Amino acid sequence: MKIMVPVKRVIDSNVKVRVKSDGSGVDLANVKMSMNPFCEIAVEEAIRIKERGEASEVVAVSIGSAKAQDTLRTALAMGADRAILVKTDGTVEPLAVAKVLKAVAENEKPDLIILGKQAIDDDCNQTGQMLAGLLGVPQGTFASKIELDGDKVKVTREVDGGLETVELTKPAVITTDLRLNEPRYASLPNIMRPRRNPIDETTPEDLGVDIAPRLKVLAVEEPKAREAGIKVDDVPSLVDKLKNDAGVL
Repeated sequence: MKIMVPVKRVIDSNVKVRVKSDGSGVDLANVKMSMNPFCEIAVEEAIRIKERGEASEVVAVSIGSAKAQDTLRTALAMGADRAILVKTDGTVEPLAVAKVLKAVAENEKPDLIILGKQAIDDDCNQTGQMLAGLLGVPQGTFASKIELDGDKVKVTREVDGGLETVELTKPAVITTDLRLNEPRYASLPNIMRPRRNPIDETTPEDLGVDIAPRLKVLAVEEPKAREAGIKVDDVPSLVDKLKNDAGVL
């Protein structure tokens, strides 16, 4: 069984995001970048499935500039077998990402596609669902547990009311939630080894995919600074503040 894992290069989760002075977007100059945390969980799960002997190959895929090679090398260091970079310097929206991944999947023919439920930069939470729709295959989103049984995949997913278990027929698309696993740290030898491994490169044009943006960003603004809280003397004062000042009652 082959597993394909899309991964995304994003601003490191520990870095404070800065907005450009002209409000046109997020400032990426001299900012530490890393693999999207949900993508790390997806890579970890694919590797665990392989370590159990239930998969023969894990293929990592990323879409972006040449700098995205670092993200792919992280996936290789964690245990992925191969890496593919779909090289583009432009902005790629979720629908375009899904179309590119569809084209890659048609070439690779994976039995499972495991990807993070969302990226922490745009929080769109769209690519997995769009990819399943374009491929016409079952999907299990927000997975907190994945169990394989022959051609079937049981996915326990988190919903508002608790947990829901769905059974999918392979090939299928699964998106990962935080509680699925804890990603491993790559050892130094494993980090150095992938630097000698070639990364297959292609482009959206080679795949026959149009990634022209269909959305226009009007402005990006930082959220308003949170105001300091106040103390009230009694419950009636609290209710009055919530009703008349905050307007939540």
